[in-house]
Parts: sequence; C-alpha cells; structure tokens
Amino acid sequence: MSFLVLDIEMTGPEPGWNEIIQIGAEFFDDQWRSLGTYLQNVYPENEEAFTAKSEEVHGLSIDDLEDAPMIFDVIPEFEKWIKKLNSGKPNLSNVIICGQSVVYDINFLRFAYRKEKINWSFSNKQIDLHTVSYLFFKILEKNGQSVPRSLSLGSVSGYFGFEREDETHNALEDAQLTARCFKEFFKLIDKVKLV
Repeated sequence: MSFLVLDIEMTGPEPGWNEIIQIGAEFFDDQWRSLGTYLQNVYPENEEAFTAKSEEVHGLSIDDLEDAPMIFDVIPEFEKWIKKLNSGKPNLSNVIICGQSVVYDINFLRFAYRKEKINWSFSNKQIDLHTVSYLFFKILEKNGQSVPRSLSLGSVSGYFGFEREDETHNALEDAQLTARCFKEFFKLIDKVKLV
C-alpha cells in the first residue's frame, strides 16, 4: 500500500456551499519514503462562500486565487500526479489517504468528485492523525510520559519538535507536517510493548 498524506484548505466548513481552494499532498511508498509533493490553488465557483474567517486560517484571499484553475481541471491533474508516483497504476485502490482529521478533507474531495461526475477510485482505507494521536498519547500517558492536552496538528507536531513556518495554514506544509508526525508514530510502534 502507498500513503497519500493530504491536506485541503476550504472557503469554510460546509461541503456543497464552501469549496476547496488549495490541495496539498505528499506521496509515500509502503516504507514511508517520500516520492513527491503536490500543491495547487483552486479558484472557487461560489465566491459568496469565501469567508473572512477562513481567509484568516489559510491566508489566501480571493485575489490570490485569481489565476488558479477550477476544481474540474485540478482533480484530473491531481490524479495523474498520484498515478505517476504510484508506479503508473490506473487504479488507486492501493492508496491509503492519511491526514489530520482526514475524514473532513475526504468529504470535501468526494463532494467535488461527485459534483464534477468523476469516479472516486481511492481505497476506503484511511489513517487519521487525530485518532492515532489520541490512542498513542493515552498509551504514553499510562506509561508515565507527558503528552499534549490538545490533539491539534500544532500540538501533535510540537510534541515531536516540529512546527509550522507561518501561522497561516498552507496545505502542502500541513500535509508534510502531518507526514512527519505519522513517521514518528510508526517509529514508536517498535518501542511499545504489551505486558
């Protein structure tokens, strides 16, 4: 299986009203070796849904997106990038989508696929950093280690000594930060012993 660590920036929280405005991803083989990165801004069809609150989070204004392609052009380009890195396999059923609260990103992406009448060919397998962090931190805490109270990407990455370069959320930077945390958790697996 290959790992696609995904992060998406949106105009707000509701698929169907709000839209994807940036896709960032890093693709890994089954040994967590990076095979490539992807970053693409997306121009939203529904400009009315572009909120000032979301702009504060991702730092992208509608003007920043002026020359960006629309989602119907981005999805095929994104899949082409994944398939190329996935040894040219046309079927993406061996790709595990990973991310921080990744179901949220998947819901937006699936909605875009459905709206554009593009077949969803990804596996239903996913790994969520939020859930993995919750479980590992419970185990570590039971073993006397200090762990963060928050499960935000900033807190989890901070636990491992990683941080964002900026306060705004760039989708690629967040995907890469998430991937670094996953790699650290996979290393911890070798250290966890059940008694």
